[in-house]
Amino acid sequence: MIALLQRVCQASVEVEGRCIGEIAGGLLVLVGVERGDGAAQAERLLERVLGYRVFEDDQGRMNRSLIDVRGGMLLVPQFTLAADTRKGTRPSFTPAAEPAEGKRWFDYLIGVAREAHAPVASGVFGAHMKVALVNDGPVTFWLQVT
Repeated sequence: MIALLQRVCQASVEVEGRCIGEIAGGLLVLVGVERGDGAAQAERLLERVLGYRVFEDDQGRMNRSLIDVRGGMLLVPQFTLAADTRKGTRPSFTPAAEPAEGKRWFDYLIGVAREAHAPVASGVFGAHMKVALVNDGPVTFWLQVT
């Protein structure tokens, strides 16, 4: 399972002209589900996202986590993160989970995230979404768990 974390001042996701999720300061997390992912990968990814120290402390060092700053988390499914781009000029999506499995594990991730943290907002698996953000830094990290 893959997460692209972006530290944001604010972020939102829109489907069919309607805002379905938004946060103030925190993390926008784009999520890619790969073949073979399951509950263990979702739980480990969430643990890493919540504990990853990407927010500044009083000395200006990245020593504070999302939990420490009580920031929001916006989870947005993005199957293209699982693309194989090693050759050619067209990505292969063979590494990505099949849609039903991707949805299952993305929805599972949302559920465990809401049990562990607040506020949590999300996009919709399989929907055409418009994501807006004000990147803070910019600070962006790629996390992958297997």
